[in-house]
Amino acid sequence: MARPTDLLVDELQAPRALRTFGSGWYAGFFGLVAALAGLLLVLVLRYPAWLGSPQLAMVRDSSAFRPIVHIVILGAYALAVISLLLRPKKALGFTALAVALAAALLGGSNATAREAHDWGIFFGVDFFVLNTVLAGLMFAPLERIIPHRRAQRLFRVDWREDLFYFLVSSMLVQIVTFLTFAPSNFILGQTGNLAGIRAAIGRQPLILQVLEIMVLTDFVQYWFHRGFHRSPFLWGFHAVHHSTRAMDWLASSRMHFVEMVLLRGVTAVPMLTFGYAPVALQIYVGLVYFYSSLLHANVKGDFDRLGAFLATPRFHHWHHALEAEGVDKNFAIHFPVFDRLFGTYFLPPGRWPENYGVPEAVPRGYASQFLYPFRRRR
Repeated sequence: MARPTDLLVDELQAPRALRTFGSGWYAGFFGLVAALAGLLLVLVLRYPAWLGSPQLAMVRDSSAFRPIVHIVILGAYALAVISLLLRPKKALGFTALAVALAAALLGGSNATAREAHDWGIFFGVDFFVLNTVLAGLMFAPLERIIPHRRAQRLFRVDWREDLFYFLVSSMLVQIVTFLTFAPSNFILGQTGNLAGIRAAIGRQPLILQVLEIMVLTDFVQYWFHRGFHRSPFLWGFHAVHHSTRAMDWLASSRMHFVEMVLLRGVTAVPMLTFGYAPVALQIYVGLVYFYSSLLHANVKGDFDRLGAFLATPRFHHWHHALEAEGVDKNFAIHFPVFDRLFGTYFLPPGRWPENYGVPEAVPRGYASQFLYPFRRRR
């Protein structure tokens, strides 16, 4: 007898012929998304000290937040019922209904904060919901409207692993931020002689600071990225990111925790040390987040001329190519000029890679991939 989770996964991965409008699949899918978002937001309302991001406290306390949560839960109910009425298989509809019911039983939009010990530790559940909704609404439709690979499904191979990476990177935002920015406080205390330079850089217009950060960090990331390809030990961490066999916006989230912390450190610490405004760095991080999703997205467009000056999806897809001609190419994140200067640029006109991944057997599952760099044979 099939387990309920297996039935749900089978429904999510149903062939396109069984996912037409009017079949109840879209109602069940969006009902499940709304129900999960509603449940997570209700949990944030109950345990804001643990599950809420301080940066989003103003949003949670606004007069519009609870009505929005209420509408999301009601919408989940309605979509679940529509799916149950239209679809012969009921796994999606029943799951959405059950999750929405759980959100309501926990208090719904009227949920009040429960007493919790504030240890200064929080998990950004609201940050995860916001990221998922914004990125999903932006890129998932784009991949359906102008896909590079039409046969690739929304729920492709390894989608659950990449979604879990997305969850972990969002919920551990406090830990990543601490590990990233803590060294900068020490460095700032030891480099008082740079006060004049910091003041001059900090007086620049905000947009100019953001542009400078993009250029400078891309130069640093180029060599950082190239180093992870050259060093056998460091490659073990980066191989996790390259192990995805299908490219879409969610694939950008698959990154080993160690590499994530180091990458943010080598970009953020120097920028703060030289006096760039924290808000400029935050704007840059937000831009990189969505830009990285775009570079990995399953969207068509050759952009042969543009790709010589600005990173495009086809430019970065060649970096993930399994073909030998694409290996160790296209390390830049924003500006391919660095690849052109240092001999690693590769963008054959009008061509895309046939396959993605790595030739080594990277294990599946978050825990196994976390340990992989320490266990692999070089």
